[in-house]
Amino acid sequence: MLKISNLHVALEEEDKQILKGVNLEVPAGSVHAIMGPNGSGKSTLSYVLSGKDGYKVTDGSATLDGADLLDMEPEERAAAGLFLAFQYPVEIPGVGNMTFLRTAVNSQRKARGEEELSAAEFLKVVREKAKSLKIDAEMLKRPVNVGFSGGEKKRNEILQMAMLEPKMCILDETDSGLDVDAMKLVAEGVNALRSEGRSFLVITHYQRLLDHIQPDVVHIMADGRIVKSGGPELALEVEHNGYADILAEVA
Repeated sequence: MLKISNLHVALEEEDKQILKGVNLEVPAGSVHAIMGPNGSGKSTLSYVLSGKDGYKVTDGSATLDGADLLDMEPEERAAAGLFLAFQYPVEIPGVGNMTFLRTAVNSQRKARGEEELSAAEFLKVVREKAKSLKIDAEMLKRPVNVGFSGGEKKRNEILQMAMLEPKMCILDETDSGLDVDAMKLVAEGVNALRSEGRSFLVITHYQRLLDHIQPDVVHIMADGRIVKSGGPELALEVEHNGYADILAEVA
Protein backbone atom coordinates (compact mmCIF):
# COMPACT_ATOMS: atom_id res chain seq x y z
CA MET A 1 0.00 0.00 0.00
CA LEU A 2 2.69 2.50 1.09
CA LYS A 3 6.31 2.03 0.05
CA ILE A 4 9.04 4.48 1.07
CA SER A 5 12.57 3.92 -0.22
CA ASN A 6 15.69 5.79 0.92
CA LEU A 7 13.71 9.01 1.52
CA HIS A 8 15.87 12.07 2.22
CA VAL A 9 14.13 15.35 3.04
CA ALA A 10 15.45 18.81 3.94
CA LEU A 11 13.79 22.02 5.11
CA GLU A 12 13.46 24.40 2.15
CA GLU A 13 14.36 27.55 4.12
CA GLU A 14 17.35 26.29 6.10
CA ASP A 15 18.66 23.49 3.87
CA LYS A 16 18.70 21.34 7.01
CA GLN A 17 18.40 17.58 6.46
CA ILE A 18 15.56 16.09 8.54
CA LEU A 19 14.96 12.66 6.99
CA LYS A 20 18.15 10.77 6.20
CA GLY A 21 17.17 7.63 4.35
CA VAL A 22 13.77 6.36 5.54
CA ASN A 23 12.77 2.89 4.34
CA LEU A 24 9.28 1.65 5.16
CA GLU A 25 6.67 -0.67 3.67
CA VAL A 26 3.10 -0.78 4.98
CA PRO A 27 1.11 -3.60 3.32
CA ALA A 28 -2.65 -3.33 2.69
CA GLY A 29 -4.76 -4.06 5.75
CA SER A 30 -1.96 -3.59 8.28
CA VAL A 31 -1.35 -1.14 11.13
CA HIS A 32 2.19 0.13 11.62
CA ALA A 33 3.27 2.42 14.47
CA ILE A 34 6.24 4.80 14.53
CA MET A 35 7.72 5.88 17.86
CA GLY A 36 10.82 7.92 18.56
CA PRO A 37 12.30 10.76 20.59
CA ASN A 38 11.43 14.40 19.85
CA GLY A 39 13.11 15.72 16.73
CA SER A 40 13.58 12.29 15.15
CA GLY A 41 11.55 13.25 12.04
CA LYS A 42 8.24 11.47 12.72
CA SER A 43 5.93 14.41 11.98
CA THR A 44 8.12 15.54 9.06
CA LEU A 45 7.51 12.14 7.47
CA SER A 46 3.73 12.58 7.76
CA TYR A 47 3.91 16.13 6.34
CA VAL A 48 6.06 15.11 3.37
CA LEU A 49 3.76 12.19 2.53
CA SER A 50 0.70 14.47 2.61
CA GLY A 51 2.36 17.22 0.56
CA LYS A 52 2.87 20.05 3.04
CA ASP A 53 4.92 23.03 1.79
CA GLY A 54 8.31 23.89 3.24
CA TYR A 55 10.12 20.62 2.57
CA LYS A 56 12.19 19.39 -0.35
CA VAL A 57 12.84 15.76 -1.19
CA THR A 58 16.54 15.41 -2.01
CA ASP A 59 16.58 11.66 -2.65
CA GLY A 60 14.40 8.55 -2.56
CA SER A 61 10.79 7.78 -3.38
CA ALA A 62 7.35 7.19 -1.88
CA THR A 63 4.52 5.35 -3.63
CA LEU A 64 0.88 4.72 -2.72
CA ASP A 65 -0.57 1.62 -4.35
CA GLY A 66 2.27 1.82 -6.89
CA ALA A 67 1.62 5.48 -7.85
CA ASP A 68 4.32 8.12 -7.26
CA LEU A 69 3.04 10.03 -4.24
CA LEU A 70 5.68 12.76 -4.32
CA ASP A 71 4.70 13.76 -7.85
CA MET A 72 1.10 14.59 -6.85
CA GLU A 73 -0.49 17.77 -5.51
CA PRO A 74 -1.89 17.44 -1.94
CA GLU A 75 -5.48 17.21 -3.20
CA GLU A 76 -4.45 14.50 -5.70
CA ARG A 77 -2.89 12.51 -2.86
CA ALA A 78 -6.15 12.81 -0.92
CA ALA A 79 -8.21 11.66 -3.92
CA ALA A 80 -5.77 8.75 -4.37
CA GLY A 81 -6.67 7.65 -0.83
CA LEU A 82 -4.21 9.31 1.57
CA PHE A 83 -5.54 10.83 4.80
CA LEU A 84 -3.63 12.73 7.50
CA ALA A 85 -5.11 13.25 10.98
CA PHE A 86 -3.33 16.25 12.48
CA GLN A 87 -1.74 16.53 15.89
CA TYR A 88 -3.50 19.89 16.33
CA PRO A 89 -6.63 20.11 14.11
CA VAL A 90 -7.36 23.72 13.12
CA GLU A 91 -10.58 25.63 13.68
CA ILE A 92 -12.39 26.96 10.59
CA PRO A 93 -14.83 29.67 11.77
CA GLY A 94 -17.81 30.31 9.51
CA VAL A 95 -17.65 26.92 7.76
CA GLY A 96 -20.24 24.43 8.98
CA ASN A 97 -19.05 20.92 9.73
CA MET A 98 -21.68 19.38 7.42
CA THR A 99 -20.79 21.72 4.54
CA PHE A 100 -17.10 20.98 5.03
CA LEU A 101 -17.63 17.21 5.07
CA ARG A 102 -19.98 17.13 2.08
CA THR A 103 -17.70 19.36 -0.01
CA ALA A 104 -14.68 17.18 0.83
CA VAL A 105 -16.48 13.91 0.10
CA ASN A 106 -17.95 15.11 -3.20
CA SER A 107 -14.74 16.74 -4.44
CA GLN A 108 -12.94 13.42 -3.91
CA ARG A 109 -15.73 11.44 -5.57
CA LYS A 110 -15.60 13.85 -8.53
CA ALA A 111 -11.80 13.52 -8.79
CA ARG A 112 -12.21 9.73 -8.94
CA GLY A 113 -14.94 9.94 -11.59
CA GLU A 114 -17.69 8.84 -9.17
CA GLU A 115 -21.15 10.32 -8.84
CA GLU A 116 -21.51 13.02 -6.17
CA LEU A 117 -23.80 12.39 -3.19
CA SER A 118 -27.06 14.33 -3.03
CA ALA A 119 -27.88 16.24 0.16
CA ALA A 120 -30.28 13.49 1.27
CA GLU A 121 -27.79 10.67 0.54
CA PHE A 122 -25.00 12.50 2.34
CA LEU A 123 -27.19 13.22 5.38
CA LYS A 124 -28.11 9.56 5.70
CA VAL A 125 -24.47 8.40 5.53
CA VAL A 126 -23.05 11.05 7.87
CA ARG A 127 -25.70 10.37 10.53
CA GLU A 128 -24.96 6.64 10.43
CA LYS A 129 -21.20 7.18 10.69
CA ALA A 130 -21.55 9.78 13.47
CA LYS A 131 -23.77 7.44 15.46
CA SER A 132 -21.34 4.53 15.13
CA LEU A 133 -18.51 6.80 16.34
CA LYS A 134 -20.62 8.13 19.25
CA ILE A 135 -20.51 11.67 17.86
CA ASP A 136 -23.29 13.96 19.02
CA ALA A 137 -25.46 15.22 16.15
CA GLU A 138 -25.05 18.75 17.58
CA MET A 139 -21.33 18.63 16.69
CA LEU A 140 -22.30 18.29 13.03
CA LYS A 141 -24.17 21.60 13.13
CA ARG A 142 -21.28 23.64 14.50
CA PRO A 143 -18.46 25.34 12.53
CA VAL A 144 -15.46 23.04 11.98
CA ASN A 145 -13.70 22.46 15.33
CA VAL A 146 -14.82 25.85 16.71
CA GLY A 147 -15.27 25.54 20.47
CA PHE A 148 -14.53 21.81 20.32
CA SER A 149 -12.58 20.15 23.12
CA GLY A 150 -9.37 18.31 22.23
CA GLY A 151 -11.24 15.00 22.23
CA GLU A 152 -14.06 16.37 20.04
CA LYS A 153 -11.55 17.69 17.49
CA LYS A 154 -9.87 14.30 17.25
CA ARG A 155 -13.20 12.44 17.00
CA ASN A 156 -14.26 14.89 14.30
CA GLU A 157 -11.15 13.88 12.33
CA ILE A 158 -12.06 10.21 12.75
CA LEU A 159 -15.51 11.10 11.35
CA GLN A 160 -13.81 12.81 8.37
CA MET A 161 -11.77 9.63 7.88
CA ALA A 162 -14.91 7.48 8.05
CA MET A 163 -16.65 9.67 5.46
CA LEU A 164 -13.69 9.88 3.05
CA GLU A 165 -12.85 6.15 3.35
CA PRO A 166 -9.13 6.53 2.53
CA LYS A 167 -6.81 3.62 1.73
CA MET A 168 -3.89 4.93 3.79
CA CYS A 169 -4.53 6.72 7.08
CA ILE A 170 -1.69 8.55 8.82
CA LEU A 171 -2.36 9.57 12.43
CA ASP A 172 0.18 12.16 13.59
CA GLU A 173 0.28 11.99 17.41
CA THR A 174 -3.49 11.92 17.48
CA ASP A 175 -3.35 11.02 21.19
CA SER A 176 -1.58 14.22 22.26
CA GLY A 177 -3.60 16.27 24.73
CA LEU A 178 -6.30 13.63 25.18
CA ASP A 179 -7.49 12.19 28.46
CA VAL A 180 -7.91 8.42 28.76
CA ASP A 181 -11.65 8.40 27.91
CA ALA A 182 -11.23 10.60 24.82
CA MET A 183 -8.31 8.47 23.67
CA LYS A 184 -10.37 5.29 24.02
CA LEU A 185 -13.15 6.81 21.90
CA VAL A 186 -10.67 7.84 19.20
CA ALA A 187 -9.06 4.38 19.27
CA GLU A 188 -12.49 2.71 18.99
CA GLY A 189 -13.19 4.87 15.93
CA VAL A 190 -9.90 3.85 14.32
CA ASN A 191 -10.47 0.17 15.12
CA ALA A 192 -13.95 0.36 13.57
CA LEU A 193 -12.32 1.49 10.30
CA ARG A 194 -9.73 -1.29 10.14
CA SER A 195 -10.21 -3.44 7.06
CA GLU A 196 -8.28 -5.55 4.55
CA GLY A 197 -8.14 -2.69 2.05
CA ARG A 198 -7.12 0.07 4.48
CA SER A 199 -3.75 0.62 6.16
CA PHE A 200 -2.74 2.80 9.09
CA LEU A 201 0.49 4.52 10.05
CA VAL A 202 0.19 5.61 13.69
CA ILE A 203 2.79 8.12 14.89
CA THR A 204 2.88 8.34 18.66
CA HIS A 205 5.05 8.99 21.71
CA TYR A 206 3.13 6.70 23.99
CA GLN A 207 2.46 3.01 24.39
CA ARG A 208 -0.95 3.83 25.91
CA LEU A 209 -2.49 4.52 22.48
CA LEU A 210 -1.09 1.22 21.21
CA ASP A 211 -2.87 -0.58 24.06
CA HIS A 212 -6.09 0.34 22.24
CA ILE A 213 -4.93 0.34 18.59
CA GLN A 214 -2.99 -2.92 18.37
CA PRO A 215 -0.25 -2.45 15.74
CA ASP A 216 1.12 -5.27 13.60
CA VAL A 217 4.57 -3.69 13.46
CA VAL A 218 6.31 -1.03 15.58
CA HIS A 219 9.18 1.06 14.17
CA ILE A 220 11.61 3.16 16.17
CA MET A 221 12.75 6.36 14.46
CA ALA A 222 15.85 8.33 15.46
CA ASP A 223 17.86 11.03 13.73
CA GLY A 224 15.85 10.91 10.52
CA ARG A 225 15.74 7.18 9.88
CA ILE A 226 14.07 4.03 11.12
CA VAL A 227 16.62 2.28 13.32
CA LYS A 228 14.68 -0.74 14.59
CA SER A 229 11.43 -2.58 13.79
CA GLY A 230 9.59 -5.29 15.68
CA GLY A 231 6.26 -6.44 17.05
CA PRO A 232 4.05 -4.71 19.65
CA GLU A 233 6.51 -5.80 22.37
CA LEU A 234 8.96 -3.17 21.03
CA ALA A 235 6.57 -0.41 22.17
CA LEU A 236 6.43 -2.00 25.64
CA GLU A 237 10.22 -2.05 25.77
CA VAL A 238 10.28 1.70 25.04
CA GLU A 239 7.60 2.32 27.68
CA HIS A 240 9.65 0.54 30.33
CA ASN A 241 13.21 1.50 29.39
CA GLY A 242 12.96 4.63 27.21
CA TYR A 243 14.93 4.97 23.96
CA ALA A 244 18.45 4.98 25.42
CA ASP A 245 19.00 1.20 25.29
CA ILE A 246 17.70 0.87 21.72
CA LEU A 247 19.74 3.84 20.49
CA ALA A 248 22.88 2.49 22.15
CA GLU A 249 22.22 -0.93 20.61
CA VAL A 250 21.85 0.41 17.04
CA ALA A 251 24.79 2.80 17.47
